Amino acid sequence: MYSKELTKGTLQPIILKLISESDKMYGYEITQKVKEITQGKIDISEGALYPILHRMEAEKILDTEKVYIGKRVRKYYKVTDSGKKAAIKVTAELNDFIETLSVIFNDKKAVYDFNG
Repeated sequence: MYSKELTKGTLQPIILKLISESDKMYGYEITQKVKEITQGKIDISEGALYPILHRMEAEKILDTEKVYIGKRVRKYYKVTDSGKKAAIKVTAELNDFIETLSVIFNDKKAVYDFNG
């Protein structure tokens, strides 16, 4: 499992990417999907997940839908139109960042031209 320091800045993009690829997702489903996809290397706790979901909801990146299952209420999160644009932008930025890290950590003879 990766350290909190390493994953902290990537949790929101990960969550946004997963929800944008689905019609809608609820909290526990998100945590399990991340764990499954990463083979347990990234484990999002509820204490980390819900503040991010609430912040994205406040920023109008996500919208919510309540579904009643018996006596329980399940809150589903859906990506808004502005959230879809944000997902595209953050995916491009994150991919560029990963390439930059790859140059730093993997290519010892690289010419460091970050102005592309």
